[in-house]
Amino acid sequence: MLVAERQQKIVEIVNIRKSIRVSELSESFNVTEETIRRDLEKLEKENKLKRSHGGAVSIQEEDPDVSEREITNVREKKAIANAAAKLVKSGDRIILDASTTAWYMAKALPNIPLTVITNSIKVSIELSKKDKIEVISTGGRLNTKSMSYLGPLAERSLDMYHVNKCFMSCKGLHLENGLSDSNEEQALLKKKMAEQSDQVIVMVDSSKFGVKGFSKIAPLSKARQIITDSEINPGVKARLEELQLTVRIAYI
Repeated sequence: MLVAERQQKIVEIVNIRKSIRVSELSESFNVTEETIRRDLEKLEKENKLKRSHGGAVSIQEEDPDVSEREITNVREKKAIANAAAKLVKSGDRIILDASTTAWYMAKALPNIPLTVITNSIKVSIELSKKDKIEVISTGGRLNTKSMSYLGPLAERSLDMYHVNKCFMSCKGLHLENGLSDSNEEQALLKKKMAEQSDQVIVMVDSSKFGVKGFSKIAPLSKARQIITDSEINPGVKARLEELQLTVRIAYI
């Protein structure tokens, strides 16, 4: 195994386990503990993990529990979701991510012929009440905090499809850093969602502007439209429009 490959796998293990000892990594990769310590030192310098006494710990942000997200900026998210639902036309093929805003959007969608691909259990359940909407689930590893499917299987399943609209939220939207999320798995899946879509419509409340999440999803140029609330800074709105992005304001 190449050094770079081993170090990437170390990061993956640490992020899944949250913490691990040097001795465990040494045994797993069949290398000396000193080799593992050098790996950890390099990875810490690259801001991919944090060394601890005798091992390493993850620096990824935890996904907030779905129940916590459902009570944060509710009025703004519902207004944004309603505005997004109005952009969907009969016959569209769309992707919805596992954000709370996407769930509110699923509630707001009319019962018209659509195909919806999602990694969200809550979105799937909501859309199951609408018999004209065909729902396709990505499958993958279940994240119980977000009630969504993540991981390589979820990403690979999207290779089978192409849609005309992708609706997603994110942890942060930054003029230079682009779109980002709280952890790598979420970011990688949303990146794949964007790649499989003709246009990406980002649904974010104004608190997300200027924020840099842990993992980058895509540059701002990947988005076509941004739907947000009326509290967006006028200067930020003007800059986004200079970048040829359509900014829609969802009024409460």
